[in-house]
This record gives sequence, C-alpha cells and structure tokens, in this order.
Amino acid sequence: MSGRPNFVVFLCDDLGYGDLECYGHRAIKTPNLNRLADEGARLTDCYAAAPVCSPARAGLMTGRTPNRCGIYNWIPPDSPMHLRASETTGAGLLADAGYATAVVGKWHLNGKFNSLDQPQPGDHGFDHWFATQNNAAPSHRNPDNFVRNGEAVGPLEGYSSAVIVDEGIRWLNERADDAPFFLFVSFHSPHEPVATSEEFTRMYEETAATPEEAIYFGNVTQMDHEVGRMLATLDDLGLRDDTFVMFTSDNGPETLNRYRGAARSYGSPGVLRGMKLHVYEGGIRVPGIVRWPGVTHAGSVVTDAVSGVDLLPTMCAAAGVDVPTDLHQDGADVAPLLGGESIDRARPLYWQYDAAISKPRVAIRDGDWKLLANADLDEFELYNLREDPTERDDALEREPARVARMRDTLCAMHAEVLAEGPTWPEG
Repeated sequence: MSGRPNFVVFLCDDLGYGDLECYGHRAIKTPNLNRLADEGARLTDCYAAAPVCSPARAGLMTGRTPNRCGIYNWIPPDSPMHLRASETTGAGLLADAGYATAVVGKWHLNGKFNSLDQPQPGDHGFDHWFATQNNAAPSHRNPDNFVRNGEAVGPLEGYSSAVIVDEGIRWLNERADDAPFFLFVSFHSPHEPVATSEEFTRMYEETAATPEEAIYFGNVTQMDHEVGRMLATLDDLGLRDDTFVMFTSDNGPETLNRYRGAARSYGSPGVLRGMKLHVYEGGIRVPGIVRWPGVTHAGSVVTDAVSGVDLLPTMCAAAGVDVPTDLHQDGADVAPLLGGESIDRARPLYWQYDAAISKPRVAIRDGDWKLLANADLDEFELYNLREDPTERDDALEREPARVARMRDTLCAMHAEVLAEGPTWPEG
C-alpha cells in the first residue's frame, strides 16, 4: 500500500455472530465473505458499541461510548434524539483532510431525518449521502424512502442491499480519482422486515426448517452477493491494494417473534449467551472481517477484542489525521492487533444499555475478563471470556480482588459517561 489508504466499511443490521459460513453457520452460504476472510483477518472477538442499532452506529462514527453522545436507544421517527452537531466523526475528520466521503444505506442517527431541525449525514462529514432514517420502506423490496443529498429519490425497484451497493458503485466510478475515500455501506439486511429474492430463498428450501427461515438464510446470502459486487468493483478499479475493507454488524441477532413482524428473525448468536438487546456476548459480539493489504495477513485469526469504537482512531492513524486532543475517545488504534501484534488499551471497553432485556445493563471488558452489572451497580457477574465465551461459569466468588478492581473501574466509567450524556426533551 502506498500513500493514504481508502476505507470501505460494510455494516449489517441485526446480523448474528453465528450467521456467516466462516463463523460456523450450519446452512447459510457466504462465499464472498469467506473469501474476504481468507484474504484478510477474521476477528473472533469483534464487538458492536451497543446491543442495539442507533447507539452502535454512534460508537462506530465517533469512537465514543454512545451514551456519551446521548444516543441511548434506537431512534424512532421524529424523536428529538440525534447525533449532535458538536460530535466529531471519523467521516468529518477524513473529509477535512481531503478524503472523499459517502454513506449509502441506513443512517439512523437522528429522529428528524432530512430536516433542518437536526444534523444530517452531510453535517457529519459525508459529502455524498443516499440514505434512509431507519428501515427501507414500505419494504426492503422496492423501497420509496431513500434520500440523496437532501432530495427524496422516490420509488426504486429492487432489494435494498442491491439498491445500496448500486449507489456505492456509481459513486466510486464517478468520484475524483486523485482523492482517497471513505465509503460507508450500511445495509438494512437482515433486519426485519426481511425481504429476499426468490433466487436466494430457493437455495434453502431443503435445509431450512420453515419457509420463513429460508427467507432469512437467503437474505444473508443475498447481502453476501452484494458485498461481492462491491469488492469486485474495487478490483476492477485497481483499488484493492490501497483499500482497508471492514465487514461487521451493528448488534446481535433479533429474537424470533419478539414483536409483531419478527417472524423471519432466524439469526444466530452461535454459542454465545443472549441476543440483540442483551449486554451478554450474544448482544454485542458480532462478526468482524478486515482485509488491509500490508497490515493483515491472509487467512489470519485475531482473538483480541476489537470494537466499533476503534474504527475512528484506527482510520485516522492510518490516514495521518490528528484526532483533537480534547475529544474524549473510548477506542484505540487497532492496526497492530490486525497485523498480529498486541496493544495496551488506555481503558477497558465499556457498554451501557439501560433498556437491556438481560438483567445486566452495564459491562466492561479488560483483557480476557468481563464484568457485568445491574442497573443499580450493586449486583455483578464475572467471566473469563477466553475460557468461557458462553458466560456460564460466573467467577465472581473466586476472584474477589479482580472483582474489586474492575468494579471500581466500571463504576467510575459509568459516572463519567452519565455526567457527559445529554438529557433530551420529551417528544
């Protein structure tokens, strides 16, 4: 790789840790992501910044625990909650340094989408944006709610994954060749309402237990197909060797039939405990694949923890962009980890989701150890994730000194985050 790298980040919505073939799924085929893992590094301990969509996206964009930013939960339409203009994003820092920037797909970082009342993707560093507030509507097939740079696009034909990648490919082909770029490809798949082409659903008629499961399985393969088209475009444009590519998910898989309309939510957390909305591993540990020529080694496996909050500092370090010293960051530059070395984090990884389905609402990970706490911070669980990734063997009573140290750290971080996060008006 020569000069400043390009960045392409794929983010799925509700894709579980166990949903990819290269992560052990029994039936789903993901040949393009398998190949990406073979060419780069597969992350066994990759984390979202939260167990639900909007906060996870805020962490990914800012490098900060999302509660610091005031993104506490998923953002309904017209909500006052939004990523404030005062927040610094990776896209903004890269754009200021001469990068071309684009987001295609799901935004979900404001309630008043495409309104002057709140910042939009263009206000957070994206020169080009083709996005929806949350889901593609009225369906992920033939959506009519995309907005391009502030202008409603109107009815579109096709499935949202293909529509998103079509736009990304078009932008890549039309951009100025001399500028490095950051392209954020934010899929709606495989979030409900799941909509899948018959071509991909048919692949699972024999292996799926129900027609709805076949639709879900096919949806993941359909998304994989679109990743393949984007990767082929990078190759066609001669960009492979100069481009950092990351694939991940915003949180764990949705629970089947948790709400009306979730009848196709057949995502899998693999062996992990919990699912979306839990701070147990199944809610926050997600697939992660990085191909970074000159840094990652083909076919490597990275077992150290990597989080969405690490993206901003990693991209900025690679691009030679200074992160403002007054910006309270929670992530780290993980380039050494991706290359097979080690890093010393300044602070543990931290999660807080006050609406969690699990009893624990707060968690930190320090090395191989994870401490979880209830809402009142007076009940704890401790797990060694290297020995017990399923979080079934609570080591709380066996490790009193470790618990005391980690409890003090967790409580201090909780107080710090609570003091920084804003209070939104009702509405």
